[in-house]
Amino acid sequence: MAKEKTITVEQVGSPIRRPGDQRATLVGLGLNKLGRRSTLEDTPAVRGMIAKVGHLVRVVEA
Repeated sequence: MAKEKTITVEQVGSPIRRPGDQRATLVGLGLNKLGRRSTLEDTPAVRGMIAKVGHLVRVVEA
């Protein structure tokens, strides 16, 4: 069985005064507080979500 590729993201920006769709994207990524980290499967959908809120998150190198 092949090893699944994963990506870890950390929230570095606040969703305060951001549009509702950006807040919902953070929740979809499993983030809701500054400094929280979430490890997700590396798929095009997840990459698109990260791109949408790229100013609020950073990709953590494992």
